[in-house]
This record gives sequence, structure tokens and C-alpha cells, in this order.
Amino acid sequence: MQTAPSSAQEPALAQPAPIRRLLSLDALRGFDMFWIMGGEEIFHVLARTTGWAWAVLMADQFTHVAWNGYRPYDNIFPLFLFLAGVSTPYSLGSRLARGHNRAALARKVIQRGLILVLLGVIYNNGLFVKPFAELRFPSVLGRIGLAGMFAQLIYLYVRNERSRYALFAGILLGYWAWLVLIPVPGAGAAGSLTMEGSWVGYVDRLLVPGRLHKGIHDPEGLLSTLPAIGTAMLGIFAGTLLHRRDVSDRFKLQWLVLAGVVCLALGWLWNLVFPVNKNLWTSSFVLVAGGWSFLMLALFYWIIDIQDSRRWAFFFVVIGTNSILIYLAGEVIDFEHAAHYLFGGLLAFFSEPVRALGGVLAFLAVKWGFLYVLYRQKLFLRV
Repeated sequence: MQTAPSSAQEPALAQPAPIRRLLSLDALRGFDMFWIMGGEEIFHVLARTTGWAWAVLMADQFTHVAWNGYRPYDNIFPLFLFLAGVSTPYSLGSRLARGHNRAALARKVIQRGLILVLLGVIYNNGLFVKPFAELRFPSVLGRIGLAGMFAQLIYLYVRNERSRYALFAGILLGYWAWLVLIPVPGAGAAGSLTMEGSWVGYVDRLLVPGRLHKGIHDPEGLLSTLPAIGTAMLGIFAGTLLHRRDVSDRFKLQWLVLAGVVCLALGWLWNLVFPVNKNLWTSSFVLVAGGWSFLMLALFYWIIDIQDSRRWAFFFVVIGTNSILIYLAGEVIDFEHAAHYLFGGLLAFFSEPVRALGGVLAFLAVKWGFLYVLYRQKLFLRV
């Protein structure tokens, strides 16, 4: 951890913070991270303790689809990767404009990507040595590191924007063709998209060392990292638009909304022949998740940066400026114990539903308070 003396400090690439800060980006990242750090438990607790129909419905939306399909909770991870892409034109683009060496920037991108892979392995397995066969190497941080790294390298070396769009389309179409048109050895005819019979699981079992999260398949495995590069590239396209100074805010907003609607339409149309599937990170899933990410970014950009309504966003900004740290901190800090120590006596006077809900809110309050202290001290984890 290091001290960030001023807002002019150059941002990290893996968890970016633009030099000219786009507040909506930090707020949306914080909004996304709020659910990862435990916010979804609010609905799960209400559903369990009250049985209210609306709480049960919301709790269901905050679970992952078992295989094919989509729920809002499935968008949390790709949104985080999308936002890492949004900041790339602010960080890398600004450095290139100041004359930084392209190869030196590429080395930093690769270094930070590999550090995130290492942090992901530590997050999965802890700091203590385990037998090699019990280690899980794929991870959420690893996917962010690798997919973000390759997307940023494309940004650095593919200078023509149209060529980037063509490469994005090529990645999605190539992944579709690989999974649907090429038979998996020993699995019969081509086109099997099951956990057991898809190319994704086959490559994981063949090449990924250690254990897989689901035994025969890993949702953050090797092959499905390829279309995840497309998710980060969608963010780069959005960031390139927002970084432009020759167009109005209204123009940017209109194109963000249009991009979101087009991605959603194409994604659900493709779903008819290539199902939306987060576990496989299918090309249709990239478009559906990207469509919602565009629309959420448009909403936050309109409210915060265009309408200048900012005070409400502070809660999420505090989370968003240290999102990687709070993701990792839960592995070494017992926030639940701290919440019980601080609030357990007070909650004991209430009924079970209130105690359960209060416990979740206390847990979130302790986490947010921890981040607020770091924010006030200008302490941020930079990878």
C-alpha cells in the first residue's frame, strides 16, 4: 500500500483512476463493488427472515444462473472488467499523448496483469502452502489481469480504431466458431455447450494445473478468457468516446445509450443459436453484459458528470477508489467479528429479522468505515 499525495498521481492500469477523474467511473465501480463486498446479503436475509415476495424476487436476482441464461448478478463481474477498460484511454492514452515510450507502457501493462494473476492465486488458496493438486489457479482477479492486459496491449499497438472494432468482432466470431463448429476430442459431434462436453472445459482439464472450481470446468478458466478480452475492449470503446474533447456531453451520452441498446439486441439475437452463458463467457454473453454496462455507465455519467449531482455518489466513490483492496481485505481482516463487537450488543434487543438485517448493515458499515479512513488518508492500493 502506498500514499497517494494528490489527485494528479498517475493511476494504476489494473484498477485505474484517471488523471482527470471521471467521477461517474469511480462511483459506478463502487456501486458494482458494493454488491461484491456483501450488499446482496441484504436481500437474501430479508427473503429468509420475512418471506416477503418482493424480497424473495430480489434475492433470486442476486444469484447466478446455473448455466444458460442471465440475471443482473451475472453482470457484476463483467461490469468490473468493462470499467477497467473504460479508464484505459485516460491512463494509457494520456501517457502516450505526453510522449511515453510505448514499449515501456506495454511492460507495465504485462507486469500489472501478472501481479493480478498472482493475487488471484493467493486469494483462492491463502498464503499457506498447499499440495499442488489442491491449488486453484484461475480466479476473478486473474481474469481481470489477463483480459485487461491483452485489451490494453491491443489499445497500445492497434492504433486504428476501426481495426480495434474489427479485432473485437473477430474475437467474438472466432470464439463462437471454435465452440460450435469444431468437435471436441472424445465428445462426439461439434457444438456441445455442456459443462462436460464443451471446448472450455476440455481445455481447462487439459492445460490448467491444480484443481478446477467445478471439478471438470472452471468459470474463470483459460479458454474463456479469450472472449473476456472483448468485454474489456467494449470498455475501451466507451472510454475512448468519453475521453474525446471534440464532442459534447450530450453526444457522448446518446452514443453510450445507443451502444448499450445495440449490444443487447445483438446479444439476445445471438442467444438463439449461441446461448448467453456466463460460465462459458459466450460471445452473446459478452454483448448482453456489455450492453447493460454501457447503459449503467450512461446513467451514472448523465446524473453525476452532466447533471452535476455528486453528493449522493460519495458513498460509492469511497468504495470505488479502493475496490481491489476491499476485495482482498476480507481474506485477512475479520470484518464480521468487528461488526459483532461494535454492534452486537445493540442488535440483541431486537427481533430476529431486525438482528439479521442489522448484522448485514453493520458488516457493510464496518467495511465502508475502513475504506473511508483510507480515503481520508489518501491511501490506495495500486497494483
